[in-house]
Amino acid sequence: MLLQIAIGPMCLFVFNTAASRGLGMGLLLVCAIALTDALYISLSGLGISAVLNRPKIRKAVQVCGAAILVLFGTNTILNVFGVSILPSIRLFSDVTGKTIFVQGLLLTASNPLTIVFWSGVFSTQIIEHDYNKRQLAAFGIGCVLATLLFLSLVACLGTVVKSFISAGILAVLNIGVGAVIIFFGIRLLVSPQKNQESA
Repeated sequence: MLLQIAIGPMCLFVFNTAASRGLGMGLLLVCAIALTDALYISLSGLGISAVLNRPKIRKAVQVCGAAILVLFGTNTILNVFGVSILPSIRLFSDVTGKTIFVQGLLLTASNPLTIVFWSGVFSTQIIEHDYNKRQLAAFGIGCVLATLLFLSLVACLGTVVKSFISAGILAVLNIGVGAVIIFFGIRLLVSPQKNQESA
């Protein structure tokens, strides 16, 4: 649970989605994030992060991930004003259960440093606690369950707050979430040395 305390763009996105679209949509987004985390944790366990440490591959993945985050953040802000820069892509313009789930998968997967982050966490557990494969698997499952629990609480909070905030404040919240997503996209592009998870 301590690994989940850092509030990143996906945490804010869950809060905003639950506040503006309801608890069901927020929980669908949580499931997408947890599924992507589970995939990244599995890849970390398999040592895939070593491939991402190759400079050319890492740079290419970072540029793609940053572009997705900046594009989505910009679209989120412009949607407040009724404008969509991605009008032909229903994934971004129509908010349904299916599209919110795919958005969650795409946005969480767009940060390749998450694999590096989880690899660092797992390496620490191996070195400090001498975990075997079974213990690492249990730790990984615990991390995914912590993601589900923490973000589900964030979604519930967003739903509760919804009844206390006006449409104007929701619009400001959308702009803020979009700006944070853009910030993390730019940070991913210009700070390749940082091995932090932003989810």
